[in-house]
Amino acid sequence: MLETNTAAVIGGGVIGGGWAARLIENGIDVNVFDPAPDARAKFDAVLANAERAFAKLTSAPRPTKGAVTWYDSAADASRNAQLIIESVPERPDIKRTVYAEIESSAKPDAVITSSTSGIMPSELQAEMKHPERLMVAHPFNPVYMLPLVELVGGNKTDPGYIEWAKNFYAGIGMHPLHCRVEIEGFISDRLQEALWREALWLLHDKVATAEEIDAAIAYGPGLRWAQMGTMQTFHLAGGEGGMRAMLAMFGPCLKWPWTKLMDVPELTEEFVNDVGDQCETQADGLTPRDLEIIRDDNLIAILQALKGNNWGAGKTLARYEQQLLQAANDE
Repeated sequence: MLETNTAAVIGGGVIGGGWAARLIENGIDVNVFDPAPDARAKFDAVLANAERAFAKLTSAPRPTKGAVTWYDSAADASRNAQLIIESVPERPDIKRTVYAEIESSAKPDAVITSSTSGIMPSELQAEMKHPERLMVAHPFNPVYMLPLVELVGGNKTDPGYIEWAKNFYAGIGMHPLHCRVEIEGFISDRLQEALWREALWLLHDKVATAEEIDAAIAYGPGLRWAQMGTMQTFHLAGGEGGMRAMLAMFGPCLKWPWTKLMDVPELTEEFVNDVGDQCETQADGLTPRDLEIIRDDNLIAILQALKGNNWGAGKTLARYEQQLLQAANDE
């Protein structure tokens, strides 16, 4: 198995910064490259949030924090890294240019991952010299808090690297989900975007406001989804008959014209401003940083509650804490 003491993060925004935070909290040094003028300020803000959250998430002994070093190019940042994480804008042409620069200096066996939310890895690896070592490792914001990471290989990805990734990400407190079929949007985003489309239509058609739409999730199914996914939730709703009973009772309703699942409302300037205004009103004066802190505190409370019941993402947290305790005892 590859030893991973140093990682490179190419693109230090919300996702890249979140990756760096999770890595350094697990004792891994991180090399960073991001050419944006305000990149360091945004990156440091993510790290500050992560440090605060990690201190509350677990009381288990943590390894000595990894170091962060900034570089002037993707090639320089990648030179001594065993893992190279690309988190640049969602454009295949930009990503392929970055891979070419990475490969000009990276070790032959260094693993390269993309944080893309839905671009097919086969498309990304098409022009690489060593396409077998590229895969998608799609995280969820905040990366330093949410354990899910979707692993997706392309048609040239070596399965051995996927197996390595499963072990590596589990070792830093994550839940690796191998998406065995390469499909646009992978698994989680396809589910999330289906709900988002419906929400936009409800808002567009003046059926509900942004606040009402969020309340319809946060006070109901969202609480179930924090512990059970869609399938298990409906299986439980079927009582003794489980999912079979649910499909027999409500399956025909799925054909009713309730949904506009494949259509998207036209994103006119007026509609975009309406959505933006409602979301800003909903925030009630709280800045994005304020909301991040509230979000993180709520996630910590949910994860700790699930850990107490040894369920869902709480099992992942419990396993991670056990790893930290074992590592501390071995020292």
